[in-house]
Amino acid sequence: MDRNQKRFVKIIVSALLIIFTLFLNPSNFWLKLALFLIAYVIIGGDIVIKAVKNIIHGEVFDENFLMSIATIGAFFLCEYIEGTAVMLFYQVGELFQSYAVDQSRKSISGLMDIRPDYANLEVNGKIEKVEPDEVEIGDRIVVKP
Repeated sequence: MDRNQKRFVKIIVSALLIIFTLFLNPSNFWLKLALFLIAYVIIGGDIVIKAVKNIIHGEVFDENFLMSIATIGAFFLCEYIEGTAVMLFYQVGELFQSYAVDQSRKSISGLMDIRPDYANLEVNGKIEKVEPDEVEIGDRIVVKP
């Protein structure tokens, strides 16, 4: 299972847990808090860990730190759904970004596969086949259909 698939599973599990928790009896405060914390750890635990590691390495104000502070702050303000939902939506954004980057890499790899194996270099009126790396600025190349 690759990184995107793991992230997708975490998103689904956390989203289902959040939805389930929203439909619980409102008088059961401690159960709701525990379920929101479990959902938060599933969806945002790795972000908080990255933030702590980056702080240790001197990189304080990165996106992991800011997301951790914002969502943990929401928990301290008793806004459990907001803290968990913000982390959930952040992970959804990261999933889309990762997917887009992967598609770009595949496209670039595809373009590299269609590059020519040789260049037609015109030297003294004759065309010679040379490696593309041998072509220098000012050389005259011939492009054939």
